[in-house]
Amino acid sequence: MSAKHPPTLRHYCHPEDYQRIDDFLIQHYQPGNQDGNWIEPAWEYMHFHSLLDSASLGKIGIWEEAGEIVAVAHYEWRLGEAFFQFHSGYRHLRQEMLDYAEANLFGRSEKDGRKYLCAYVNDNDDEFIALVKERGYEKDAEGARPMYEYVIPNPFPPITLPAGFHLKSLADECDWAKVNRVLWRGFDHEGEAPATAEELESRRHMFDTPTARRDLKIVVAAPDGEFAAFCGMFYQPDNKYAYVEPVATDPAYRRMGLGKAVVLEGIRRCGASGATVAYVGNDLEFYQAVGFTRVYSSECWLKYLE
Repeated sequence: MSAKHPPTLRHYCHPEDYQRIDDFLIQHYQPGNQDGNWIEPAWEYMHFHSLLDSASLGKIGIWEEAGEIVAVAHYEWRLGEAFFQFHSGYRHLRQEMLDYAEANLFGRSEKDGRKYLCAYVNDNDDEFIALVKERGYEKDAEGARPMYEYVIPNPFPPITLPAGFHLKSLADECDWAKVNRVLWRGFDHEGEAPATAEELESRRHMFDTPTARRDLKIVVAAPDGEFAAFCGMFYQPDNKYAYVEPVATDPAYRRMGLGKAVVLEGIRRCGASGATVAYVGNDLEFYQAVGFTRVYSSECWLKYLE
């Protein structure tokens, strides 16, 4: 791509740009996620999550040259956070992209209404770290977004479960009420899971995304038929990797190995389809015990803009 003319900046236009950025992330992926960009399923999961502030999607910034996307500055679910995706030859746009994020992607504090921005910068990007420090950003250690990987073994080791429990997928039994219940309880919400038609449609919308496969949405069924654990697994066939998002175990069934079982079964199935590695954006000891190892951390740098 020629660099004779500087890239042009424009706002994101949904839905046309959704697939273009999706393709951009696939095209510029490097093995081991060494490109440092979001992996494609994270972009897909963002757009179909119930927490997404879809009304603000037009504030996402896209840089293009000769009709091709070379960089993107965006939030995940709500304004106040900024993530930066790069073509490898356009990292010199860091300053311009941070300027854009400060002007367009800022949020307002619920406490006092002040403008702020959490800029997410990979801990191996020294130039970007120097830039945010120079701008007066301060690191929020609790806001870090680690990326971990698991090299898929071949042959894959056997997966064991307690007696009476068995693995299945949503291709075998697609019961959104059961999915909603295990996620509600698994993420420690109080009371019974809401079972309105709107709530169940929201769950379906979250998991029946454009490239989703129901056979990769793995559950452990308890002896009474309820879902005791759930793993939403994605497979990216172009780059041959799996992505773990989300994982939940009903509190009544924790410490039985069920969470590990759903994750490993999802990875095993992706491996059978051609995946060589699995990723998860989490550094919980649970994932490290499964065998995930650190790739990098996307650190949260916070600044109040007024």
